[in-house]
Amino acid sequence: MNKTRTLAIAFVAGSALLLGGCATLFSRHPVGNGAVPEPAKAVELQRYLGKWYELARYEQGFQKDCDGVTAEYALKEDGKISVLNRCRKPDGSIDDAKGTAKIVDTATNAKLKVSFFGPFYGDYWVLDHADDYSWAIVGEPSGRYLWLLNRQAVPGQTALDEQIARARALGYDVSMLRITKQP
Repeated sequence: MNKTRTLAIAFVAGSALLLGGCATLFSRHPVGNGAVPEPAKAVELQRYLGKWYELARYEQGFQKDCDGVTAEYALKEDGKISVLNRCRKPDGSIDDAKGTAKIVDTATNAKLKVSFFGPFYGDYWVLDHADDYSWAIVGEPSGRYLWLLNRQAVPGQTALDEQIARARALGYDVSMLRITKQP
């Protein structure tokens, strides 16, 4: 191997390590104890399907400036789940994101993979839900994502406070939550 190629490989490897170290140093893991929250109970898929209203979330670039957020889930003929996420932008326009979900843990139905971009799937875990499926808390193993969902657009402050308390009990940093305005 020639000297130039060796230096180039060393530079790329060193840069990757440096960037990875900076990301670790400056990122705040939202799950306080660093542990991966596991789903609390099984999900009855038929009861989970339908329309959900987002009450709060960890802000992400793909949801920047979104309010009036909803998610609708429906069973497809192939056994997968259609996903329609909708949000209202500040100018009043509506953004739709259509995707597909597949169950990866058939023992509980609580762990899914969701794709909005072809073959690229991300984790979608139903971490907890009400026995009557009136609310759900959704996240994924890294703890970087968190959504508090409810069947009602505006269930009231008590319901929101209870969901936030449950997210805190799961180990999430609830100070990072952005409350979603619903019309």
